Amino acid sequence: MITALTSKPTNTIRRLVAAAGVLSIFATAAVAQVPQPRFKPRPAAKISKDDDRFLEDLSRRSFMYLWEQSHPETGLTLDRTKTDGSRKPVQEGYSVASGAATGFALTGLCIAADRKWVPRDQAVKRARTTLKFYAERSPHIEGWFYHFVDWSNGKRHRRSEISSIDTALLLGGILTVKQCFAKEKEIASLADTIYDRIDFPWMLDGDKYLLSHGWRDESGFIKTRWIRFSEHPILYILAIASRTKPIPAEAWQAWERNPTEYGQYKWYSGGAPLFVHQYPQAWLDLRGRKDSHSPFVNYYENSITATRAHRQFCIDLGKEFPGYTENIWGISASDSATGYVAWGGPPRHRRIDGSVVPYTAAGSLMFTPDISLPALKEMKAKYGDTIYGKYGFADAFNPNNGWVDPDVIGIDLGITLIGAENLRSGKVWHWFMQNKEIVETLDRIGLK
Repeated sequence: MITALTSKPTNTIRRLVAAAGVLSIFATAAVAQVPQPRFKPRPAAKISKDDDRFLEDLSRRSFMYLWEQSHPETGLTLDRTKTDGSRKPVQEGYSVASGAATGFALTGLCIAADRKWVPRDQAVKRARTTLKFYAERSPHIEGWFYHFVDWSNGKRHRRSEISSIDTALLLGGILTVKQCFAKEKEIASLADTIYDRIDFPWMLDGDKYLLSHGWRDESGFIKTRWIRFSEHPILYILAIASRTKPIPAEAWQAWERNPTEYGQYKWYSGGAPLFVHQYPQAWLDLRGRKDSHSPFVNYYENSITATRAHRQFCIDLGKEFPGYTENIWGISASDSATGYVAWGGPPRHRRIDGSVVPYTAAGSLMFTPDISLPALKEMKAKYGDTIYGKYGFADAFNPNNGWVDPDVIGIDLGITLIGAENLRSGKVWHWFMQNKEIVETLDRIGLK
């Protein structure tokens, strides 16, 4: 059973609920929240003891990937490995780390120490090792890091780009451990060194407000900019909040919000996969905050609508792919039987083949526990060890033809872990929001 911690606002601003009601970004959400005390962690919703036991197991398995598949001397976390934890030879790509996965792993250290999955001193030691590597040894350009690197030394993997968004997701983890392990002065100092070194205006590449996706050594800045609704809110907020080299606060309003509609649902998304809602709010606690410019949208509630619309989209696809049901759903960027695909919806885009991606529901646990928890529990109950193993769920599976991904992916397990923790305790939000420059920036850009 799931119960929201606060009552609904009397002036309905947004969305859903009740079995069928009309939803839009201006209706009340089942788990909508009022502003929280800044320094007190607050879970997204109350859950039953049975649900908590289920999430304890899933969370701990997800964390073990981030713990076991991080290099002991650099702290860099593998992009992927086999579902049983084994790795193929180096030439097949199983020694490649990603900055985003490492950001999730750093955050996972805080969760694991708090829940006593690993001794606190070991978690602190791993956090220190990782931050020391990024501060003193990792290749970077103007403070920005490569997307994919060798996990043993941080050297650029093939022609990987300097990635603005992966650097931001890494910073999410760095600023989380800074506050979680606040008594460790070296960790705080290293975190500040890494964050303060980043030249955010450099990534504008001459534009006044819009950040580039990154830089390639061979060709310079990537021409694509963060202009449409995507996972970039955390990037812009970090860039505006910088104490040393910020971009103008007006940059927050420079990117497009892109309204999307599907049946009774209306929200901002531009049809992007659900991970674009989940990644920034893994760390940013936007509950109760409305954007006074866009117009008065609450991005947390917006993500609730996006998740509910996506579930309905999958249910509707059940006519074509019978494996999709009310509790077997989820399509977000993932592996498929034919390789990695940035699919999602609604609206339908890319080639959907009936695959289910468990982290789609898991990453939205902090938004929609009433539909995400039943989905994850039914997937496990119905398919068992076929899809659920050492590190939790395989990255994807296809209930229509029996295909199961032989791999797990670090960022997908990372958002699974954080989505569950924010539901259960709200502590990832709590730790990250202790960074006062972040809270001050939210107020300054109009997220009141």
